[in-house]
Amino acid sequence: MTENDFNRRDFLKVLGWGGTAVALSGCGNTSIQDGQETVTSYVELPSYVIPSISNYFNSTCAQCDAGCNIMGRVREGRVLKAEGNPNSPINRGKMCGLGQSGVQAHYNPDRVRQPLLKGEAITWDKALGVIAQNLSAVKGAEVAFLTGGMSGHVQALLGNYMDALGSKNHFSYEAISPAVLRAANKKAYGVSMPRYRIDKAKVVVSFGADFLGAWVSPVHFTQQYAQFRKGNRPEGRGVLVQIEPKMTLTGANADRWIAVRPGTEGVLALGIINALGKAGLSIPADIAAVSNAYTAERVSGETDVSAEQIGKLAALLKERTPSLVLAGGAVEGYAHGSQNATAIALLNRVLGNVGKTVEATASVPFPQIAPTVGNRSSLIGLNDGLAAGKYKVVFSYGVNPVFSAPASLKFRDNFAKAEFKVAFAQYMDETALAADLVLPLDSAMEDWGTVVPEYMAAPAEDHSAAYAQMSFRQPLMQKVFPDTRGVGDILLALLKQREADKYKEFEDFYSYLRSAVLKNKVALGGKATDDDETFWDNTLSQGIVPFKGIANPVSAKASAAGLKLPSAVTADSSYPLRLIPAVSASMRDGRNANEPWLQESPDPLTTIVWDSWVEINPKTAAKLGIVEGDIVEVASKSGSIRTQAYLFPGIHPDAVSVPVGYGHEAMGRYAKGVGANVFGMLDTVFDKETGELALNETSVKISKVGQRVIIVKEEGPVGGSQDGKKKIAVQVSADKVDLSKEV
Repeated sequence: MTENDFNRRDFLKVLGWGGTAVALSGCGNTSIQDGQETVTSYVELPSYVIPSISNYFNSTCAQCDAGCNIMGRVREGRVLKAEGNPNSPINRGKMCGLGQSGVQAHYNPDRVRQPLLKGEAITWDKALGVIAQNLSAVKGAEVAFLTGGMSGHVQALLGNYMDALGSKNHFSYEAISPAVLRAANKKAYGVSMPRYRIDKAKVVVSFGADFLGAWVSPVHFTQQYAQFRKGNRPEGRGVLVQIEPKMTLTGANADRWIAVRPGTEGVLALGIINALGKAGLSIPADIAAVSNAYTAERVSGETDVSAEQIGKLAALLKERTPSLVLAGGAVEGYAHGSQNATAIALLNRVLGNVGKTVEATASVPFPQIAPTVGNRSSLIGLNDGLAAGKYKVVFSYGVNPVFSAPASLKFRDNFAKAEFKVAFAQYMDETALAADLVLPLDSAMEDWGTVVPEYMAAPAEDHSAAYAQMSFRQPLMQKVFPDTRGVGDILLALLKQREADKYKEFEDFYSYLRSAVLKNKVALGGKATDDDETFWDNTLSQGIVPFKGIANPVSAKASAAGLKLPSAVTADSSYPLRLIPAVSASMRDGRNANEPWLQESPDPLTTIVWDSWVEINPKTAAKLGIVEGDIVEVASKSGSIRTQAYLFPGIHPDAVSVPVGYGHEAMGRYAKGVGANVFGMLDTVFDKETGELALNETSVKISKVGQRVIIVKEEGPVGGSQDGKKKIAVQVSADKVDLSKEV
């Protein structure tokens, strides 16, 4: 690379190191390798390949956005299994079932294998030519690119590509997003995603944060939870209280599970603050001015949590410090979701937890590779532009909005208005089917990349606020299907169509990535004198590159100013029940629904497999004359689904819950036609502060349709006799149990 081709600043940007804190090693001391591979006869294997002996290669899981570091077990050229990388601060050698199923995603027979133009297989040259042809007829402002959350050098290339097109229309969308929590945290603590120290707390009160299931970084939090539960730690064994209208996996593990009326979590938080003040805790004046109105009697009436329970919670929090109070998805999904999260954050300030169990974290000094998080308001922005005819060429990568957008948005129809639609896809999901051109992607076990996690965990021995890391993703084996490509390679090819001179040095994404890392090895923990080859090999061997981030102090500035929670709302008699779309640890937003291991894995609470269901409190079901297995219609003002009824005492009588991720119309043989899609029937109600779609604001009614099935589940009879000899447990009728007392 020479200065004659383009200037140094441009060169840094090309490599993804644009930013204020970049620190490059000396230039001109690298050799760019093109990633060319040597084909070796199977009878002349490399020395490290010994038949029947496994090798392990470090990489990064792509099954969710937590970015767990993994080791791929490879034997005779085939990846067999993934394990957790024991050196990872995120998952510390552990993995979840969702991560384990990544191997199945890699070998899935329903992957797209060739570029498809309106359903017809074409060559890559033709596919790239068609893109160039369609882009030549539009302006940059008429091009939009929709992705999920992103980070690393693929994101850097995407940013460069959008710049080359002259477009600022990158939309980042997550169907299940903690966007409201991020905004509330930013106001309360000064950072959108602080470090939570469950392991240091003596008591954790979680308002619907399913941190053992599907919240933010569950494998990391599970490790902390294991420490929290140990009786021999200095703080003693921790106590967990879970407050939510629908029991989650975390709720099932809690010492005390408290069912709260949907949407009243913020009211309960203020009631607890008021009770703490009456118990003698000093409450800041601005908070007391708001919380004083929330007497135990009032709060009990609005939330369905008894005054006695509120008093016990306050006493527990006052007695056992430090504590930690969490706000999860269950509190975000309302028009007043931000207000709920703000009220709950006040508890951490009142209890003095900020700086103890809510810690500072680091941001990344390289903006081009720093995480870009998604939300639903971004999708709405794209949808509005499509409806207005603003975008003529639309790319999508890593998202499936045709499946996950509420039907009332009419995204499918608006997407069709774009003149040319390109989907980067592994499967023919609903969005890929609606695209004109489909580009088949490598799996995460075939592709190169770097990942910077949004939730920046730190090593157990080093909780420095400046700790940051970048993780590597590398191929664990040859491609299963030879005509797929990595997303980085595709973007590089598209960039060469626009700015050939800038990228001519890089034959492929591997050479780009290697060059980018070696150019900045000092900032990544190396020395300028380190041998490039040795540094690169060590980097890939470790799979994790720690570096010094920008420490962001947390501040206890959570304020009650402007906090105003709505009064209790009388239910609509036509739609008397609140619908809670449930996010499971396995299915998440449905992007992994075509992995049969996940379909076969029983739901942790209901044990149901291969279908969706609606959870109904037994008392509510008795009023409606519904028994387990009845097929019911769940109807809102925006749509309806039909599914099987499951009577579940772990849900508030005013609510029903349906898991998300099921009900695909496409996506392959294991996903298509399994269950019902609850996304489609959601009302378009938005959080008033962030504009985020309020997932729990849909009211529904339920009616039987005259069918009944035997639910396929792992759950067997509880209690009774064992081979007719002895009772092994007490059996309690489902409509009699009170889980807030029993757990």
